[in-house]
Amino acid sequence: MNWTHAGPTIVAAFLAAFVEFVEALTIVLAVGIVRGWRSALIGVFSGVAFLTVLVLIFGPALQLVPIHKLQLILGVLLLLFGLRWLRKAALRAAGILKLHDEAAEFEKETKALKAFGLPSSGTLDMVAVATSFKAVTVEGLEVVFIVIATGAVRKMLPAAALGATAAGLLVIFLGLMLHRPLARVPENTLKFCVGVLLSAFGTFWTGEGLGLSWPGEDLSLLWLTAAFLAVGLASIPLARRKPDLNIEAKEAQ
Repeated sequence: MNWTHAGPTIVAAFLAAFVEFVEALTIVLAVGIVRGWRSALIGVFSGVAFLTVLVLIFGPALQLVPIHKLQLILGVLLLLFGLRWLRKAALRAAGILKLHDEAAEFEKETKALKAFGLPSSGTLDMVAVATSFKAVTVEGLEVVFIVIATGAVRKMLPAAALGATAAGLLVIFLGLMLHRPLARVPENTLKFCVGVLLSAFGTFWTGEGLGLSWPGEDLSLLWLTAAFLAVGLASIPLARRKPDLNIEAKEAQ
């Protein structure tokens, strides 16, 4: 394993998965506290099983795609995905978009779950199952995509999976220890870092898919990361200079 490339792959997968797992944890905690842990955990395990089946079905199919086409397809998708994260994180840092608040999201989810009424004792609560399943599936699909996109070429899937698994275990551990949303996690900073890394990976794979020979080969990931970091940081004060930019009214959070 080329650790020059494996290191950024592990970090990118870990940070991206950590953010997604924190958001899923917030919803699962609300479901478990309001409607019971049995049904909530059934929804969680059902979501994990569903994602596992998807990976087992579609994962091997990637081996049938020519390497350059795979690099180009995944590179473009990863670049778009990363730029979206980087743009929103920069706008939040500039104060144009509201920061994501896990505590507020927890309260919102709790109120919505209570509106369905309390579940009957001893019966399976389908509201809890469906809500937990949806949370795990929606957030998990993004994790699966990032793991595949960052590790599908050059045999880095184990490295990407390692980063995502470590993030999942850490979030589960923190959830068991704290029994509350991870509201103090600097989520916007993490999303900014993830946007930088995914944009760098996306540019790298797109270039390789187009047959571009990067100077320094895998080491070019380092200066690509530095370039996107500089652009992202520079965009924050630029966004602040346009207070009339009413993005929040035009864009869903």
